[in-house]
Amino acid sequence: MAFNAMEMEAALYPQPDHRRSIYATVCAILASMSSILVGYNIGVMSGAATFIQEDMKISNVQLEILMGILSIYSLLGSAVTGRTSDWIGRRLTIVLSGCFFFSGGVLMGFAKNYASMMVGRFITAIGVGYTIVIVPIYTAEISPASSRGFLSSFPEIFINIGILLGYVSNYIFAKLPDHLGWRFMLGIAAIPAAFFAIGVLAIPESPRWLVLQGRLADAMKVLEKTSDTRDEAISRLDEIKRAVGIPDDMHGDIIEVPKNKSHGKGVWKELLVNPTPAVRHVLVACLGVHFFQQASGIDAIVLYSPTIFSRAGMKSKHDQLLTTVSVGVVKTVFIIVGTCFVDRFGRRALLLVSMGGMFLSLVTLGSCLSVIEEQPSKQVGWAIKLSVTTVMVYVATFSIGAGPVTWVYCAEIFPVRLRAQGASIGVMLNRVTSGIVSMSFLSLSHTITTSGTFQLFAILSLMAWFFFFTVLPETRGKPLEEMETLFGSITSREKTIVAGKDIDRR
Repeated sequence: MAFNAMEMEAALYPQPDHRRSIYATVCAILASMSSILVGYNIGVMSGAATFIQEDMKISNVQLEILMGILSIYSLLGSAVTGRTSDWIGRRLTIVLSGCFFFSGGVLMGFAKNYASMMVGRFITAIGVGYTIVIVPIYTAEISPASSRGFLSSFPEIFINIGILLGYVSNYIFAKLPDHLGWRFMLGIAAIPAAFFAIGVLAIPESPRWLVLQGRLADAMKVLEKTSDTRDEAISRLDEIKRAVGIPDDMHGDIIEVPKNKSHGKGVWKELLVNPTPAVRHVLVACLGVHFFQQASGIDAIVLYSPTIFSRAGMKSKHDQLLTTVSVGVVKTVFIIVGTCFVDRFGRRALLLVSMGGMFLSLVTLGSCLSVIEEQPSKQVGWAIKLSVTTVMVYVATFSIGAGPVTWVYCAEIFPVRLRAQGASIGVMLNRVTSGIVSMSFLSLSHTITTSGTFQLFAILSLMAWFFFFTVLPETRGKPLEEMETLFGSITSREKTIVAGKDIDRR
């Protein structure tokens, strides 16, 4: 009888096949590796900027534009990613981004003047725009609900690995002659770009895109490989079919999908012109999370770390670059920590903890810099050390929440019919905000002082905390096709509690 009971339990509650989860993880890793190039092209400019300015004899304003223009240029890639990925698929869109990274790296490495450098930066930025939209979408769509938060954090992990590699590249190639060092820093990115683009061809297409094309049999094959159990694969397919308007009894290799949903037609109207209360709430949540992630000043730290350490009293260029590498190490380590916690503690909780820590560290950093600015002729050793420490605390608290969770949250909350275009809108705002912060930091710190600039970032972080607390429902453990049920009211804490109880019961 005991044996029969065990058999019955196994039939009712099939155990997850770990080979399936490994396959989904490998797919997420291969897709996310292109994000290394995003991080590298951001981080490498922090150290390369000084050498470029000295070699090309450009002004501070030109340097500021060069530093921040990547985010603005990437808007074009972000804007067309939704339609591109609906047309050629998620996988080939990632391959296309790799081609832009390769071309941009070669052009920047061989740039002869400021204009040609900007052309290379523009082409690279198109790849950035494509990557930061499509990779989180792909990983969210390929992942089972049980590990979606973990796997969807991979793009942010690899972005931070890229930032760290950019810092390390600065430190290594800074030893070359000034006119060669920055060329190696920027141009070497073309080599991994070619390998990453080829590697992505080994992964399957997103099952949700396959369903949107009416290729149900192909979608089922992918879902069987990436779901914890076969029953979950069947359930996921049924949910996707319902979401895109395919009858449950429709089967076959290729079917005709309703035209207004097969290639994104009508999506912009549903998103922006006549949204339902739930879709409006989803859009507000996505835009708010993306805006506050960048408005809290992370790119000022990433791009201008050597400058910040210089203004904090650190005189040696060698020490500035080495400390910047330490910033990259801390950022990468804590991104991994945040990734491990995102499915355990939930998205909303990590965002609140993250923004709270960022607010406190920014207030402290601004206060320390104020002391240093008021006593330039004196050695204020404690303030210098505390400034460096608070920068590390800031990037650590950013990395456990606001860094990875932004991409996880915004990739999963949109309905499947709106996901690609909805995510594109969020990323476009993210890039605009990043560009404004990056291109105004030097001017702003000159106008209201560096300490005042970080106090401004602190105020924005506090505003972000209240926004997250008020507007965002928890999405942990919810299937992608059921996300809309959490939204519809700007104050969704009650829905969050109900969703949390559902998760606990499961």
